[in-house]
Amino acid sequence: MTRSSPKAARRKPSSRRRTARQKGVSARTKVVWGSLLAAMTGGAGMLFMLEGAGMPRLDGMALPALAATSGPASVEGIFRTRTDLDRARWKAIVIHHTGAPFGTPESIDAAHRELGLRGLGHHFVIGNGSGLGDGEIHAGYRWLDQLPGAHALGEQAEWFDRHSLSICLVGDGDRRQFTRAQILRTSQLVMTLARELDIPPDRIYLQKELAPVTDPGFHFPEGVFREMLAGLR
Repeated sequence: MTRSSPKAARRKPSSRRRTARQKGVSARTKVVWGSLLAAMTGGAGMLFMLEGAGMPRLDGMALPALAATSGPASVEGIFRTRTDLDRARWKAIVIHHTGAPFGTPESIDAAHRELGLRGLGHHFVIGNGSGLGDGEIHAGYRWLDQLPGAHALGEQAEWFDRHSLSICLVGDGDRRQFTRAQILRTSQLVMTLARELDIPPDRIYLQKELAPVTDPGFHFPEGVFREMLAGLR
């Protein structure tokens, strides 16, 4: 899994260099987040029936924000891809942030094109209410057509672009916390993808674990997130 020279020449969305460690998570915080996730999923696992069709957006599909649904907010609609699931391709998941407080699929797509990429480099974007709805999931064309991403950094970037799914949260995790809806939706999405594609917990990464950057930021609740993923074992 070595990075080829053409890949090394391609510029990627920037991330701040890693300068500090994530703080620990209290038991109370874990309980609160775990209770919220359990209440939202009704204790029935992460796979739900789709509540309403996805809406087209920038050659992609949007799943409603949490506030737009009357019951457990499903993410299973993501499997309505235009191309059959390429189960042999997807072996990992990587979490990112945009590094900016505002973002839409359109604005991120434009920024990535300015970097020389072929449109939105991530497979999924999760909104924070500033541009994209709070907790809204945008499934981009790379997921719908089962194409490699353009998101990874580090020595194994080429492999991760080809074989990992990129989930990007709108926001700057180095400056402020992500919304509760974003974290819950991220956990739902990750667990749904991992179960469907048989991706183990040790193949679910934050970008900062793969390269010397802070992405998705010091305020990403890594401890809580890992606790939520414990059920995948």
